[in-house]
Amino acid sequence: MNRKDLADFLRNRRERIAPADVGLPAGPRRRTPGLRREEVAQLAFISTEYYTRLEQARAPHPSREVLAQLARALRLSDAERDHLHHLAGAPPGPAAGPSREVRQSIVDLLDRLPTSAALVLSATYEVIAWNALAAALMEDFSPLGRRDRNLVRRAFLGPYQEGGRLYGVSDADEFLRTSVHHLRATAGRYPDDPEVRSLIDELVTGSEEFARLWAAHEVTARPTLCKTFEHPAVGPIAVNCDVLDITDRDQRVVIYTATPGSPSEEALRLLSVIGTQRMDVPG
Repeated sequence: MNRKDLADFLRNRRERIAPADVGLPAGPRRRTPGLRREEVAQLAFISTEYYTRLEQARAPHPSREVLAQLARALRLSDAERDHLHHLAGAPPGPAAGPSREVRQSIVDLLDRLPTSAALVLSATYEVIAWNALAAALMEDFSPLGRRDRNLVRRAFLGPYQEGGRLYGVSDADEFLRTSVHHLRATAGRYPDDPEVRSLIDELVTGSEEFARLWAAHEVTARPTLCKTFEHPAVGPIAVNCDVLDITDRDQRVVIYTATPGSPSEEALRLLSVIGTQRMDVPG
């Protein structure tokens, strides 16, 4: 355990967090940058005395539980969390499960793509962030619970497996195969995560197609470069599909763009205007 470096690291990360970042008022007499020691201790559910001793390089070896609580309180990235564990002499174990926390910079990126439909998928295919055009093209995910925002569950266990296609996509069969390949790789990365295991068990039990694809043990998939959405309000929309990996969070940004000057580009422009309202339902 490197007490001095641990103390310096904790102090540095504490001072870079604004009170507003964690829902605390700034107050009129705040003389120190960032959070106060007692505020970090409160957020981490440890005593102020113990946290103060950590920053003074006088505390005994912190437990893994305390380190995890400090990482959450200080809003550390995965790399910073690992560094904290190494400084404390307790190398981190494998991640417990897929991350669902989307960086603010990625959320901002989605909003800066007004002519593209963009969303973020977790390692288990849960839609965890999206922009307005993605909601208009696919559906408004905001009122849906976590279960219903999982695209694999929707594709294999929803009404679409009986001849239908999720969002009317042209590559429905390819999506099914690709999603199974990705889920198998996810299961390998998070072998002890109960949510991953539960999702796979549910799919194997509830879908013969998933069970068949799962039994093939494939872990590679061809990228989908383009697809067509059959939208109920504006008709077919052909889009290019690009996927950007966020490796430190094990997430993917999926971006759908139409070829400039094409009818699909005009259709996306129309969708950006009408949003998620249903034009196919009589008033």
